[in-house]
Order: sequence, then C-alpha cells, then structure tokens
Amino acid sequence: MNNSEYNKAENAVNNTENSLENAADKAKWKINELADKARDYINEKRNNDQEAKQEDWFEKVKSNISETWDDVKDKANEAWEKTKDAAEDVKAEWNKKTN
Repeated sequence: MNNSEYNKAENAVNNTENSLENAADKAKWKINELADKARDYINEKRNNDQEAKQEDWFEKVKSNISETWDDVKDKANEAWEKTKDAAEDVKAEWNKKTN
C-alpha cells in the first residue's frame, strides 16, 4: 500500500477528531452560558412577580441540551462514516496489493 492511502486514512481520522472537538467545544460553550441564563430566568420571574421554579428551569435546560446533543450526535455520526469509509478504502487497497 502506498503512502497516499495511509495519508488518506490519517486525514479522515484527523477530520473526525476535529469535528468531534468542535462539537464538544460548542456544547461546552452552551454549558458555560447556563449560569447566565439561569440568572436571567430568575430575574425575569422576579421582575414579573412570579416564582422561579427549578422544574421550569430544568425544562428549558433540557430542551437546549437535547438540541446540543442532536448536533453532537450528527457530527459523531458523520465522523464515524467518514472514518469507516476511509478504513474500508485502505483495506480494499491493501487487499489489492497483497492478492
């Protein structure tokens, strides 16, 4: 097998790693924003003479996190497929060379 096939597989793995890191960074930023959003929620309720309830807050967080999870899952799936395809290409090339 030639170096270009190995390079192709290595690039696919690197792209996968970068995609997952980017998705994780986005999720981390969303988590870091939760404290500010919690303060905003509490202040909004206070300004409207309403009680801030943890259950309501959790519902808002749950909705936001499920959207983030969907983004991470999509990126992970895309990364998996790209890496799997590159690995199959390398395997096929190896089989051609050894048969």
